[in-house]
Amino acid sequence: MFLSVFDMFKVGVGPSSSHTMGPMVAGAKFLDRLRAAPFTAHGVKASLHGSLAFTGVGHATDRATVLGLAGFTPETYDAGQADETLARIRADKRLTPPDLSPLRFDPDTDLKFDFGPALPGHANGMILMALDAQGDVIAQETYYSVGGGFVLTEAELAAGKDTDDGAPVPFPFKSATEMLEMAATSGKSIAEMKRANELSRRPAADLDSGIARIWEVMDGCITRGLEGSGTLPGGLNVRRRARAIHEQLLAERGMNQSAPHTINDWMSTYAMAVNEENAAGGQVVTAPTNGAAGVVPATIRYWIDHVPGAARSRIPEFLLTAAAIGGLVKYNASISGAEAGCQAEVGSAAAMAAAGLCAVMGGTPQQIENAAEIALEHHLGMTCDPVKGLVQVPCIERNGLGAIKAVSAASLALRGDGQHFVPLDSAIETMRQTGRDMHENYKETSLGGLAVNIPNC
Repeated sequence: MFLSVFDMFKVGVGPSSSHTMGPMVAGAKFLDRLRAAPFTAHGVKASLHGSLAFTGVGHATDRATVLGLAGFTPETYDAGQADETLARIRADKRLTPPDLSPLRFDPDTDLKFDFGPALPGHANGMILMALDAQGDVIAQETYYSVGGGFVLTEAELAAGKDTDDGAPVPFPFKSATEMLEMAATSGKSIAEMKRANELSRRPAADLDSGIARIWEVMDGCITRGLEGSGTLPGGLNVRRRARAIHEQLLAERGMNQSAPHTINDWMSTYAMAVNEENAAGGQVVTAPTNGAAGVVPATIRYWIDHVPGAARSRIPEFLLTAAAIGGLVKYNASISGAEAGCQAEVGSAAAMAAAGLCAVMGGTPQQIENAAEIALEHHLGMTCDPVKGLVQVPCIERNGLGAIKAVSAASLALRGDGQHFVPLDSAIETMRQTGRDMHENYKETSLGGLAVNIPNC
């Protein structure tokens, strides 16, 4: 089993990795299929199902689907160009993707929200269709957005191709138990094993520059979020709060009168800054998803700015360790809120962040596994119930609390010797089972929880 650090951490666009990035990626994949087809398509249609339908408008799924079919990708997304393209599509009723003939497409009639049962493969399903000159369907593909920006066709999902099973890697651990056994046998840290696996697929220079790019985008997102102001889009009129809280914290620090627990506010503010940027449709890094994008960067920023002895040179160690844990969660359970609730998103992110922090603070592999387990265990059962389908309430604050739990988990693990009662593998399996048993109303459909108990929403 191999999931790259660049699978767990993808540069993309908000507000959702599964509902925004995924549909955009699916559109781009469908264009590739049309480019390779022996026929000429004259038009396209799309239908959104399950969670993509129920919370699609709030997550900008419709917008992302259209842009994907127009040739946009999350990695190169330009907001200004996207707005211009969408306006042109609405006016001309056609798409003009690169290297294809123009395609008839009216966003008002050719993009359907199907509020019936979800497609059988996953809660996040969509069907893309190509039409001939008469408007008959000549090709179609079902895509599933399985979380974190990962997209699979129906056939790929059935074959279990959501991980890279290509050339063998030096340390092919599929569970935390195997990870610890390999660490003990090799004498390597989790980050060192993860790095060796990555180097079996790409040159060291590419790995190092790619990881540096991940942190650059994460840190830039925090900075933009701390500078942003105003009201977030979507109709809830949620005010950006990170900037004001950050200014208060800076003022209090200068007056040297902050209470010890104020450190929690610093962590929360860093995380909220990221998720306010995400909610505004800005550039973020999936960590492992957009909805949970604030936890890992907030924990790193906390470590860099507030922990004595922290060194930026060790950020790759943090991210590689976090990616190893995230890969285990995705492979053995889920990182999709639509599949397993927010325990799969913020819970996974907290486990990743706790492991990364424990690593850079000198933790052994056993302590790192313990830190990840503590963080995940105390998110078990967390539902995903975004108000009005927007990644704002309770998502923004939830990332702050996820970062606080991650730091607490790492600290507790470092106080011990790595021996503990609940193995990480057991916590991951419990999360999988809990997600399977969780009512659909609480899995990113906005049909239960806070989403239906907030007045006037």
